[in-house]
Amino acid sequence: MKINTRIVLCSATLAALLLPATAQINQRKDNQQDRIANGVADGQLTAGETANLEKKESNLNKEEKLMRSEDNGKLTGADRKVLNQQQNQLSKQIYNQKHDAQTQNTSPKSEVGKRAENQQDRIAQGIKSGQLTAGEASNLERKEAGINREVRNDRAANGGKLTPAERRQVNRQQNHVSNQIYNKKHNGRRQ
Repeated sequence: MKINTRIVLCSATLAALLLPATAQINQRKDNQQDRIANGVADGQLTAGETANLEKKESNLNKEEKLMRSEDNGKLTGADRKVLNQQQNQLSKQIYNQKHDAQTQNTSPKSEVGKRAENQQDRIAQGIKSGQLTAGEASNLERKEAGINREVRNDRAANGGKLTPAERRQVNRQQNHVSNQIYNKKHNGRRQ
């Protein structure tokens, strides 16, 4: 009887010790995603910066999944230490990107700029709510950054303006990304 009681107590103690570590890792991921979403929403992060950060977050999630698969769904102490160090590094990168001189235009005057801002807001909301995984957000942000680069290059080539044909092209691209944002936010995958 005493042995069974000890086993039960040891098992309960072990479970209590392991649960907070997993909960801590998940809380950390949620906090980092909120910080990224807030940076997107308030213009502190550009689409390119966000794509880079989300790609790193996605890779970190994949690494955690691999670590768990190697140890029957659990993380070893060494695994948790490695993940914590990588989360610390990512946290510093989020801070640095949010506080550098690059900003997203948060009060655009053109229709193209307003549309880009709206798409950024939708992505930020999806990140914050967990409707977009880090990989999905990275993919969408990379596409937004590409559109932004194209608009910047077209304007530079045309004295600061877009031709009607360029506006139509950008509008088609934004329609395509808009549909992807909707589909990825409603595909049932959660962060």
